[in-house]
Amino acid sequence: MLILLLFFLSQFSHPHRAVSAHCTTITSTKTFQKCMTLPSQQASIAWTFHPHNATLDIVFFGTFISPSGWVGWGINPSSAEMTGTRAIIAFPDPNSGQLVVLPYILDPTVKLQKGPLLSRPLDTHLLSSSATLYGGRLATVHDGASIQIYATLKLVPNKTKIHHVWNRGLYVQGYSPTIHPTTISDLSSTTTVDLLSGAESTKHNNIKTLKLVHGIINGISWGILLPIGAVTARYLRHVQSLGPTWFYAHAGVQLSAFLLGTVGFAIGIRLGELSPGRVYGLHRKLGFAAFCLGSLQTLALLFRPKTTNKFRKYWKSYHHFVGYACVVIGVVNVFQGFEVMGESRSYAKLGYCLSLSTLVGVCVALEVNSWVIFCRKAKEEKLRREGLIGGSEKGSGVIRS
Repeated sequence: MLILLLFFLSQFSHPHRAVSAHCTTITSTKTFQKCMTLPSQQASIAWTFHPHNATLDIVFFGTFISPSGWVGWGINPSSAEMTGTRAIIAFPDPNSGQLVVLPYILDPTVKLQKGPLLSRPLDTHLLSSSATLYGGRLATVHDGASIQIYATLKLVPNKTKIHHVWNRGLYVQGYSPTIHPTTISDLSSTTTVDLLSGAESTKHNNIKTLKLVHGIINGISWGILLPIGAVTARYLRHVQSLGPTWFYAHAGVQLSAFLLGTVGFAIGIRLGELSPGRVYGLHRKLGFAAFCLGSLQTLALLFRPKTTNKFRKYWKSYHHFVGYACVVIGVVNVFQGFEVMGESRSYAKLGYCLSLSTLVGVCVALEVNSWVIFCRKAKEEKLRREGLIGGSEKGSGVIRS
């Protein structure tokens, strides 16, 4: 089951393989030197950089998600984030319906939504800009319509690493684009590209790797090992032939799950530090809750009373409640993690569901077996109290005449 899970989770390494757009250097009006597929929204860019005068000719390929929506691309002079981006946004004119392209500066007030986003001249050297619709119904904005946004900029000399930011939204109020959706695809629409080599920044690639490791580790620890540890304690403790072996198996699996989960939790904290503009509220809260409950369970082992202690029953109640709560929150957060990573319809999620379903099936079988044994023992105990079964014939099923 774990091998199956690892196989499917390994598909995280190519999360957008099936939906990635292919970049092209050729458009209907111009041919560019380099192109690159962007990591989200099936977007891409193509460009020609002229080092002798630090001029950049670039085209952004994007798609609309609403007939009344907008598509934007821009450059952030300081960092790969939305705040501070100098953007060019295209949308249908609310009066004529024709496509318009306007410049915008995304200052901190935009993120806080304190007021509408108003067009104003950019403080960068934007030499020219335009936009063209292509595909489908020509010159008509509709859901899925493709657009090319062209720009020519004068860059700072000897600076070839550019922070690209892009996005798309559902509505435009007047000439003010409204906030874009907040899915993983929309929140990850930034990258840093070297214009000369055409390569993405090392930091961006490191974040992808950390996300992959974070997902695999937490899927195995919180999503599989922790439930297995709980199942071990519930169904093996009543097997008398095992003696205390069930306890060591339970403690070993749970401790391994917690230590592995701690590594995944720490990677998640690091990802939060590397992505200050992206907030996954529910996923983060569930992660902290699972980690805190797991820590309490681990610390509880140090204060485990002896079986003869009168507080033992209270400790067991606490241990069961916190343990099952940790398992439930951990599993729920694994599914939430699939949503955060945009893998809600992936083979990785299918693999995890199959693994979890197998474990649930085993639990159902063991639960039925436990009830059968319990009912049989209860019946034998009743017959024994009634004197129909002798004490020496316990469990033999022989009824005296």
